[in-house]
Amino acid sequence: MITKAFSWGVLPLATAIALTGCTMEPKYQRPAMPVAVHYDQPTAVGNVADLPWQSFFNDPQMRSLITLALNNNRDLRVAALNVQKAQGSVQIDRAALMPTINATASQTSAHEPAGLYNTGNTPETYHELSTGLGVTSWELDFWGRLRSLKDEAQETYLSTAETERATRISLIAEVASDWLTLSSDNDLLHLAENTVTSQQESYRLTKLSYAGGVSSDQDLAEAESTVRAAQADVASYTRQVRQDVDALRLLVGTELPATLLAHATLNQNWQFPATPAGLPSDLLTRRPDIMAAEHTLKAANANIGAARAAFFPNISLTASGGSTSSSLGHLLDGGTGAWSFVPTLSLPIFDGGVNSANLDIAHIEKRIEIADYEKTIQTAFKEVNDALAGQDTWQDQVEALQKEVAANQRDYDYSELRYKQGVDNYLNVLVAQRSLYTAQQSQITAHLGQLNQKITLYEALGGGWKS
Repeated sequence: MITKAFSWGVLPLATAIALTGCTMEPKYQRPAMPVAVHYDQPTAVGNVADLPWQSFFNDPQMRSLITLALNNNRDLRVAALNVQKAQGSVQIDRAALMPTINATASQTSAHEPAGLYNTGNTPETYHELSTGLGVTSWELDFWGRLRSLKDEAQETYLSTAETERATRISLIAEVASDWLTLSSDNDLLHLAENTVTSQQESYRLTKLSYAGGVSSDQDLAEAESTVRAAQADVASYTRQVRQDVDALRLLVGTELPATLLAHATLNQNWQFPATPAGLPSDLLTRRPDIMAAEHTLKAANANIGAARAAFFPNISLTASGGSTSSSLGHLLDGGTGAWSFVPTLSLPIFDGGVNSANLDIAHIEKRIEIADYEKTIQTAFKEVNDALAGQDTWQDQVEALQKEVAANQRDYDYSELRYKQGVDNYLNVLVAQRSLYTAQQSQITAHLGQLNQKITLYEALGGGWKS
C-alpha cells in the first residue's frame, strides 16, 4: 500500500489561519518620566546622536585605539552574538504561528505463516509503501497566546540590540578615558623624573654647603626628604603606567602599537566639540540603555497576554492526505485517495492554580520592569546633570591651578635668587620647590578630570553609537 499527500489535504488549515488574530495583551502605555523636564544647568539644544564618535574624538591616536577596540573587544563580540541569538529566538516563536508540514516516506514488509488469520495453508507476504504530507499538532492561535510569545521574543531581541549599542558607547568612552589616564600618568611620571633630577642636584649642593658649615642639619634632612619623596613618586607612576597599558590592552583586545604609546601625553591642544544636551525627554531616544529597558517592559507586557490566553481552550489540528495503492505503479490510480483530519480541543478545568499564579507573576514582572525603566531614566538624568555641573567648575579649577603653578614658579625662582644672594636660607628654597611640584601634579590631575568630564557628558547623553 502506498500513501501520497495532496495539497487539498491542508486547504482547510489555510482557512483557519485567517481566524487567528486575537490578542489579550494589555494596551501598552509608556510610563511618565520620573524626572524634571529640565536639567539643573543651562544647556544647548541639539541631538548628540547626530555627532558620530569619529567627529567627537578627533585625536588620531585615540581614534586608532577606539577602532581597534570596536574590532577586537570580546565584551562587544559577546553582545553582538547575543543579538544574533535573540534574533533566532524571534524566528522560533514566529514559526510557531504557522503549521509544521512534514513529508514522509516508508516501506513496511510483513510475512504471515500458513494457518494464521485468513491465510489458509499458504504463507503470505505483505508489502506496504507509503509517502505523504502531514500537519502535526498545529495550535490555532485564537486567543493570541503564540502571538504574545512572539511579541515577547521580538521585544527581547530589540532590548538585546539596544544593549549591544549601549555596550558599544561604553566601550568607546572607556577606551578614550583610559587613554587619557595613561597620558596623565605618563606626564606625572615625567614630572616626577624631572623633579628627582633637579632635587638631587639641590641635595648635592646642600651636602656641600653642610660640609662647609653653611647649611644646617635641618636643611640637609629637608633636601634628602624631598628627593626620596620624588623617587617614591617615580616608582609609583612607573607602576601605574604599566598597569594603564595592561588595562588598555585588555580593553582593546589586542596588542597596542608601540608607536601609539609614545604619544600618550596631555600636553597637546585637546579640543572636544561642544556637546548639545537638549531636554531630558530626548534621552528616551538617545540612550540605548533606556530604550533597552523599555523594550524589556514591552516584553513583560506581552507576557501578560500569553498568561491570560492560557485560561482559554487550546485548539490544535493534525491532518494528512494522500492515496493508497498496492504497488508503486498504481500510486496515482483513481479511487485510491486517503485523508485524515483530527481537531483537538483542550479546556483547562483544574490546574491547581498554575495559570492564576503565572498571570500574577506576569503582572508582578511588569511592575518590576516599570520600576527598572524609571530607575534607568533617573540614573541617566543624574549622570547628565552631574556631567553638566562639571563643565564650568572643571574649567574654573583648571584655570585656578594654572595660576597657582605660575605663582609657585615665581616663588621658587625668588627663593632661589634670595638664597644665592645670601639673603635667605636654603630651607625656603626647598619648601618652594616642593610646593611647585605639588601644584604641577594637581594641574595634571585636574586637566585629566576636565577632559574626562567632556567624555562622560557625551556618553551620558547617548552619543557615539552612530558610525
